[in-house]
Amino acid sequence: MNILFFGPNGSGKGTQGAVVKEKYGIPHIETGVIFRDNISRGTDLGKEAKGYIDRGELVPDSITIPMILDRLRADDCKNGWLLDGFPRNLTQARELDKALKKEGIAVDIVIDMVLPREIAKGRIMGRRLCVNDNNHPNNVNIEAIKPVDGKCRICGGELKTRSDDQDEAAIDQRHNIYYDTKTGTMAGMNYFKELSKKNNGIPKIIELDGRPGVKEVTAELLSKLEA
Repeated sequence: MNILFFGPNGSGKGTQGAVVKEKYGIPHIETGVIFRDNISRGTDLGKEAKGYIDRGELVPDSITIPMILDRLRADDCKNGWLLDGFPRNLTQARELDKALKKEGIAVDIVIDMVLPREIAKGRIMGRRLCVNDNNHPNNVNIEAIKPVDGKCRICGGELKTRSDDQDEAAIDQRHNIYYDTKTGTMAGMNYFKELSKKNNGIPKIIELDGRPGVKEVTAELLSKLEA
């Protein structure tokens, strides 16, 4: 089961990706981790990527896609994988599709976490981190996981905010890229949806309503994966 997972920052995509990883025993692959791994191992691609990163430039697709393909060839991907965070735009979607086909690797499923932009932004800005355990869910903008009297709802610990969660300009910039249906991430996702229409439903498209709580979204996801 080879899966591409799309969803805006704040949609809970990481949480649901972890559910799929555990349920099906497939790796949850993120491009940031691939970069760090190649750089730490000093691979040729890692050295090239580091040069761009050190200059504050975007790593070109000609380096990123070979890194991704190399990761997908790893032994732990033999039974499938979930790729999260790539492609980020229409050009990358086309290039990734071309590269996968050349390697004989099929995309079986495309998951689309659907969440209105303002709700996604509110969730990001409402996140609070427990000083005792960052995995304790607390969000002032989500009723089901609101802190209790300003303290962690799980353990009563102190809460803090991440500076980037409160940077509206940075959030808007990321969302501008994601919600762009002409050249951005949603355009890339729509590219695979069009492929599905042309290929009799291959890859399978799963649309998830990201508005309910985590358990409800998980239930919908697993139900659609098993359908």
